Amino acid sequence: MMSLAAVQRILGLLLTVFSFTLMPPFIVALMAQDGAAVAFASAFALTLGVGIISWLPVRRVRRELRLRDGFIVVVMFWFVLSAIGALPFILAEHPHLSLTDAMFESVSGLTTTGATVITNLEELPLSILYYRQQLQWLGGMGIIVLAVAVLPMLGIGGMQLYRAETPGPMKDNKLTPRITETAKALWYIYLGLTIACGFAYWLAGMSVFDAVGHAFSTVAIGGFSTHDASMGYFNSPLIDMIAVVFMFLAGINFSLHFIAFRHRSVSGYWHDSEFRFYLFLITLVSTLTVLGLYFTETYDRWQDALINGLFQAVSIGTTAGFTTAEFYNWPGFIAILLLFSSFVGGCAGSTGGGIKVIRLLLLVKQGLREITRLVHPSAHIPVRVGTKNVDSRVVEAVWGFFALYVASFTAMYLALATTGLDLMTAFSAVAASINNLGPGLGGVGAHYAEMHDPGKWILCFAMLLGRLEIFTLLVLLTPAFWRK
Repeated sequence: MMSLAAVQRILGLLLTVFSFTLMPPFIVALMAQDGAAVAFASAFALTLGVGIISWLPVRRVRRELRLRDGFIVVVMFWFVLSAIGALPFILAEHPHLSLTDAMFESVSGLTTTGATVITNLEELPLSILYYRQQLQWLGGMGIIVLAVAVLPMLGIGGMQLYRAETPGPMKDNKLTPRITETAKALWYIYLGLTIACGFAYWLAGMSVFDAVGHAFSTVAIGGFSTHDASMGYFNSPLIDMIAVVFMFLAGINFSLHFIAFRHRSVSGYWHDSEFRFYLFLITLVSTLTVLGLYFTETYDRWQDALINGLFQAVSIGTTAGFTTAEFYNWPGFIAILLLFSSFVGGCAGSTGGGIKVIRLLLLVKQGLREITRLVHPSAHIPVRVGTKNVDSRVVEAVWGFFALYVASFTAMYLALATTGLDLMTAFSAVAASINNLGPGLGGVGAHYAEMHDPGKWILCFAMLLGRLEIFTLLVLLTPAFWRK
């Protein structure tokens, strides 16, 4: 039996806490006198009020959360915060988005997708620009805590899988004995990476405002920018390479950062099978992209092909979605290669989207095992990652995830196609949303402003589905979940 009172209490507390995140953009609005202060003050009051009203009647409920309650809390957390996050976009005089557009922008921010329906970003109030970047940063932190501290308790998610089969140093259920300590440790790493990234951007020539904003979305692997031209606005190879380093770091499992920090050693990275496969894939895609750009003479100079190719390969491969060039206008095979690399995404327990590197690694190993079995039918061939055998239950879970992923992708692709979109735009829009990438190909290469409303709602669902690792959301849609 589910405890709705316990769920309501947690959601009330979450809303109350989240309301205070509207204070920084409110302060920016006051300092910049950009006319958005009333919108943020109203959103703060509304969110705080709803949070307190939800919490007060059930504040004394101390019942232990059960498995089903956990699923509801996690899903409601993202849905409710997405709705609350949309308020400033609706209430502000500029951009004053419709409900659909405001929800799309909010969901895109919190899920760190980075798809936008807003154009002419430079004309927006500074506080709204800051708020978009902050949404991604908060969403990225939420993903890390969700992936490493919450989802393993529910028996799902990339970290559950990661812990089950990955060899190497310390892959426990929790990095520290208490979940609150785990969350705190990850928070410090996330904050440290953000500060280092922002400082590096500032030293490389960004303004303080741009450095903070882009550090937020880089470490969150979000992709929102304060400029329409994204990272291309700065026209700086140094800034591009700083972004490449921090996007790559943010795509690594944060548990490995924790271990490296705690033991003051980077050897743990190389001992990790998922990290080595992640490095191999990023290197492969980067090399093919750079060579493709050079030999098709997309760029005249080798240096330009190298910098733009490397940047786009890392940005799209980790699902960050920053751009320095209109990659959707590059030769077709390069654009498709980059889009397909986003299906893999980052490592489990990172802020990256996609299927996750560890799942692909296991799918590849399972495929190779089946080929070997054809030659040696009676042989017992375990699936191994590093020196450890992988439990068959884990392999089944990976295949289950992959099957649901393909089925969900196909259903949403067909749904978008029925609304009249051309097939390339529909395919890439669903791919960019479910993989939390952001920019797509065709009509959604630059932005999603021209997408019709039904399409935007389908993509909102796709973004949440991808962020919640599919199982978490779809389990709520099964009749068995709601039976006593």
